[in-house]
Amino acid sequence: MAKNDKDTSASIATLASETLRAPNASAIAKSLAGSALAQATTGKETGADMESKASQALRNPRSSDTTKALAGSVVSQSNKKR
Repeated sequence: MAKNDKDTSASIATLASETLRAPNASAIAKSLAGSALAQATTGKETGADMESKASQALRNPRSSDTTKALAGSVVSQSNKKR
């Protein structure tokens, strides 16, 4: 299985941290933020369920710019074979 060696960038990690602390952030944004932070320095890659959530967020025209930025990071760190 091909491993994805990408890590979350410092700017996305900061955005994720801010999102998790924001009281009015959506549940999907917080979920994506948690996934992005979990991948910041651990070498983990995105699971299939989170990849699906991120893909849906990217296609949703009502998703905020923050949600789309987090989703893009999460998708880019998914398994290369999926």
